[in-house]
Amino acid sequence: MSIKSRFQPLLEQRAKEHLYRRRPLATTAQDTAMQINGVQTINFSSNDYLGLANHPALKNVLQETGDLSVGSGAAHLVTGHHLEHHLLEDELADWLGFDRALLFSTGYMANLAVQPALMQKGDWIVSDKLNHASLLDGAQLSSAELKRYAHNDMDALEKRLKQAHKDNIQCLVVTDGVFSMDGDLANLPAIQKLAQKYDAWLLVDDAHGIGVMGSQGKGCFEYFGLQADENTILMGTLGKAFGTSGAFVAGSEVAIEALIQFARPYIYTTAMSPVNAKVTRAALKLVKDADVRRQQLMDNIAFFRKGAEAIGLNLMPSESAIQPILLGDSEVAIAWSDALKQSGCWVSAIRPPTVPKDTARLRITLSASHTHAQIQQLLEALAAIQAKSST
Repeated sequence: MSIKSRFQPLLEQRAKEHLYRRRPLATTAQDTAMQINGVQTINFSSNDYLGLANHPALKNVLQETGDLSVGSGAAHLVTGHHLEHHLLEDELADWLGFDRALLFSTGYMANLAVQPALMQKGDWIVSDKLNHASLLDGAQLSSAELKRYAHNDMDALEKRLKQAHKDNIQCLVVTDGVFSMDGDLANLPAIQKLAQKYDAWLLVDDAHGIGVMGSQGKGCFEYFGLQADENTILMGTLGKAFGTSGAFVAGSEVAIEALIQFARPYIYTTAMSPVNAKVTRAALKLVKDADVRRQQLMDNIAFFRKGAEAIGLNLMPSESAIQPILLGDSEVAIAWSDALKQSGCWVSAIRPPTVPKDTARLRITLSASHTHAQIQQLLEALAAIQAKSST
């Protein structure tokens, strides 16, 4: 059998079901207004929540990196661990109140690392059903048994933990902080309470909360007024609110040392660029002092939701920068997305298998850099599409 004979029918079927994915081509800098596929558009599909990806202060830091190599040249455990990496890890840990932090090239790589390294045969990984794909993949790479619970269902979570505790099974509870396709928040206070009650460990992927939620953008733990304990592991990304790239895992001294010794995606991967680490250190300073930007983002979210509700759009219950409009049918979601692009607003259609069957949606993401005028243009375009589709 050839590759073509196996996959050509699958590709054709995916296209027939309106599930085919294509890469849009950006030809300008990441920003709220940018050129994508040759069209000038307002970008409502970026995770650049604080508008730092094209910030002049970060671009200026690039002028100060003449003594740094562009590439790290090796893995952290060989010769790739530069002083800039070390300082960034220390600064992230201090900021978030953890013993240590460990850098990874991407959030996906970080999530592939933690569960296989920490969980052993006979353990349980107890995971929210709407967790990010990388968390699911990380669990499946582990020797532990994966147990999933209905989204944010604390009764279902407790049932799993109670059974494991009774049978003396070590559990790791795994959850997103902000769910990337729905935009809602994990019930972190209840989850932490249950994890502590039943002696479970806790892994929180706060990719969409770090930099945005809580005082100084410290994320969902800070937002809920919680303190992470020694059995908590936090994953955060640097390619969203920070505006750079990469990720980190924060935890106790022992947890981080365990990852250094046993996490294959860390051991066998070339370290991120020292240049990126230096720019990210500057981004961290901006994030800490970005209360005005965070408030602007919250204002933009409120402005959008008020306008969307006024025209009767089917919003999902999200208080984050991720504002999905549920449409259900994949073909309809693509049609709405294409119509928005023709109106000058870039909004991606999210379809299965990224989201469950019959829950295709527009995933609108807002930034502190969006103006109310830009958001109003989006709302007017949505209103026109809705009016046309109802006739």
